[in-house]
Amino acid sequence: MLARHATLETVEAIERADHVFHLITNSATEAWICRLNPKATSLGDCLVEGKPREQSYSDIAGRIVDAVRQGQGVCAVFYGHPGVLVASGREAIARARRDGFEARMLPGISAEDCLLADLAVETRLLCWQSYEATDFLLCHRRIDPTVALILWQAGMLGEPSVRTEMQARPERLRVLTDALLRHYSGRHPVVLYEAAEFPTCNPVIERVTLASLPRQALYPKTTLYVAPRRTTKCDARVARWLRDA
Repeated sequence: MLARHATLETVEAIERADHVFHLITNSATEAWICRLNPKATSLGDCLVEGKPREQSYSDIAGRIVDAVRQGQGVCAVFYGHPGVLVASGREAIARARRDGFEARMLPGISAEDCLLADLAVETRLLCWQSYEATDFLLCHRRIDPTVALILWQAGMLGEPSVRTEMQARPERLRVLTDALLRHYSGRHPVVLYEAAEFPTCNPVIERVTLASLPRQALYPKTTLYVAPRRTTKCDARVARWLRDA
């Protein structure tokens, strides 16, 4: 969320940097960063339609590290948490360290933090599972349907690069739906979620059934939350051991 979700540590890093690179999602946040530090450059031009995503990430890392090699104190700002689905940030840190420079990542507030709060996920659920949507399908990730499931970037399912028309393709959502139907019924509740970017906005929370997922409009910022199936199973022997220990 614009300014409000930036930690004091992050603000200080932006203000003190010789140069700030940023990859963010709206012009208002860009203006806020420029007010903190006028020496700021967008990395958005590295993301080009048709350009492999891996190449874009490598170019972003290269631009950041090149500035470090020139002797600048550099801060790179990404929306969300810089360690969650931000390959270019991790790569920049790794390259800088290989060259003998000090580099570190500062924690941030991610969409996951907002989701857990906005959806009021039941406090009795002490765990959840989280996958990138395309990776979930490609690698046949195993899940426990009795535990909440979060699928990131469902709106970018199977996309090798950015697209002008950034809406998930129904045929790809059908493949994802079929994979989930192995574990849940068609009536099982799922949530299409987008965290609020501005203090005056509400988060997007659209509750639908799993069977209807291919007919829904999912965008790059859409996160898919699959509620856990109900279960009452527990290991009675372990329960007794814990009680008597």
